[in-house]
Amino acid sequence: MTKEQSLKLLKTLTEAFGVSGFEAPVRTVVGDLLAPLSTGMQTDNMGSLIVSKTGFEEYPKLLLAAHLDEVGFMVTRITDGGFIKFQQLGGWWSQVLPDQRVEIRTANGTVAGVIGAKPPHILSKEEAEKTIKLRSMYVDIGATCREEAEKAGVRVGDPIVPCSRFEVCKNGKSFMGKALDDRAGCAMIVEVFRELDGRSFPGNLYGVMTVQEEVGLRGAGTSVTVVKPDVAVVLDVTVATDTPNVGEDEATTRAGLGKGPVVGFYDATMIPNIALRDLVASTAAEAGIPFQAEVMPGGGTDAGKIHVYRQGVPSIVIGIPVRYIHSHVGIAHLDDYANGVELVLALVNKLDRDTVDSLKA
Repeated sequence: MTKEQSLKLLKTLTEAFGVSGFEAPVRTVVGDLLAPLSTGMQTDNMGSLIVSKTGFEEYPKLLLAAHLDEVGFMVTRITDGGFIKFQQLGGWWSQVLPDQRVEIRTANGTVAGVIGAKPPHILSKEEAEKTIKLRSMYVDIGATCREEAEKAGVRVGDPIVPCSRFEVCKNGKSFMGKALDDRAGCAMIVEVFRELDGRSFPGNLYGVMTVQEEVGLRGAGTSVTVVKPDVAVVLDVTVATDTPNVGEDEATTRAGLGKGPVVGFYDATMIPNIALRDLVASTAAEAGIPFQAEVMPGGGTDAGKIHVYRQGVPSIVIGIPVRYIHSHVGIAHLDDYANGVELVLALVNKLDRDTVDSLKA
């Protein structure tokens, strides 16, 4: 795909709606993109989308996984004054939330709102120095009473999503928007399927867009039982650590924009299959693709569930570094994304019967 096509795809997917548990809108968007490129399509009972593409052998089954859901919120209560209390869906740092625009998806349509914050004029010195607790926050939709909020269609259980448009930065390579975690991974699967259209490759390829990753890797746990893969590559994002506010002692390994995709060597949910890890590294070297190794003491990906399925599935995580993940706006680099796609394509062609058998040995 061209640079313009990739950016258009990323814009389409990041601007689609789909917080954890409410992934249907973005699942429809991804499904429409993949339908003409796949030989089969289904969903599991949790709602994860599973598409397949037939290679020249039935074995091995290669699973490419990325999660559909983005971090967001859910309405928990409407106050007498018409303010919306909420529960987080996925991990948020409360300090990035005040005065940010959001959208509430109701049965009657979208309702715009803002996460309320006290103006500095009326803050005491003590308040100004305190961390704002998430439980004290609320969404303001401009209502003056509960009845107005209910008349707008807001109900307990409605999902709330950050309001943020996709935009290309002035350098022409970096881009910013919401939900890069993990619509970037979903976009990579779409690009891999497009590049393989009409081409021969070993084994059978499965693209799985999982649900509810941000609240416990739940979709990965169900969809892996549908595919029963022999090997898995999880496509996700990771924390970019090239910003001024990240000290040397706060990141075990460094990951910067424009320096290549990231290969996970360790996280809190998985130590990857070592032979597969080394295969990824050698494949990147042969193809001249730069990559960054990551050791992350906390966090995890869908690979945490996939790699322990049944007797175990050799698994690896390939992703791109993103600044400010789990916030309204992330920033990533197109070169990292494009090189990530190329690395996955090279792996697809290498993961034949003998290679996958050697990983299991």
